[in-house]
Amino acid sequence: MGTAALLGAIAGGAVLAGAAAAFGGATTLFRRVIPRQDSIKVDISEMADMQKWEEYKKIIHPKKEWLMQQNLEPITITARDGIHLHAYYLPAKQPSDRIVIGCHGYTSCGLSDFAAHSYFFHQQGFDCLIPDHRAHGESEGKYIGFGILDRYDCRAWIDYVMERFGEDKRILLHGTSMGATTVLMAAGAPDLPKSVKGVVADCAFTSPYDVFSHILKRDYHLPPFPVMNINDAMCRKKAGYGFQDYSTLTAVRDSRCPTLFIHGKEDNFVPTWMSQKNYELCSTPKELLLVEHAGHGASYYENQPQYEEAESRFIEKWIPSDSGKKETA
Repeated sequence: MGTAALLGAIAGGAVLAGAAAAFGGATTLFRRVIPRQDSIKVDISEMADMQKWEEYKKIIHPKKEWLMQQNLEPITITARDGIHLHAYYLPAKQPSDRIVIGCHGYTSCGLSDFAAHSYFFHQQGFDCLIPDHRAHGESEGKYIGFGILDRYDCRAWIDYVMERFGEDKRILLHGTSMGATTVLMAAGAPDLPKSVKGVVADCAFTSPYDVFSHILKRDYHLPPFPVMNINDAMCRKKAGYGFQDYSTLTAVRDSRCPTLFIHGKEDNFVPTWMSQKNYELCSTPKELLLVEHAGHGASYYENQPQYEEAESRFIEKWIPSDSGKKETA
């Protein structure tokens, strides 16, 4: 074999080996993150170091116990693709024309992620609707939607609220991480009902493609191509969507809802720049809170007074109470 032919064979073998490795990596990534993950939870060390997490539990656990003692109404609706979605409804202590729909993060559920937030909003006189995303908690579904599919589910919950309580019910959308991405994407719909008065988005990513690419680079020192392209094709075939089908960057340009963006400055899972970019491109009245020393999804627990003060100002400006009085827990 000549030198040129030998080099060509070696190069061809390297390309084939590289392609095989990329396909294997994409397959592993898909299997680990896209199908329902009931037996897997996000490593809490991604949110904060373990010592901080022990402190955060002192906030979370009492609020979770409080929530579980409330008279929660289970609700089931049907998504546009036929699966059943589950939520719990917690009414305010007194009749209210305000309701918050609280959307949780990846591999969690509504009663876990929204426990502390539900306590806060209940004090503010809000009804609380606490859904489980598709393929999470008590909702059906084989594949996680990463906001791309969940935005339609969020809209289904908005429609449910309007059908049950009427168009005068004022709606606030609140989400953390994947839930924040979901509410931002839902708010970008051109036909969003006027009943939706505001959005609070805590550590949203710009798109599934962007956040997966960040993890590939951070943990494996790999570029997005070709792993993400292969993974995207797998997701489109099996789960029915692609990672770049929609993004929060598009949504915030189209949204008409006042939006409060929140992000921890030490978030290494969903980089802080993603909320900063969302904020920069947002075309509606907007605010940005960056919380010092907070990791992913930990802003509320790292600085609860600052977080609640920002939310209270936002609520008072865009969804004020008719009575101007807070409910007591």
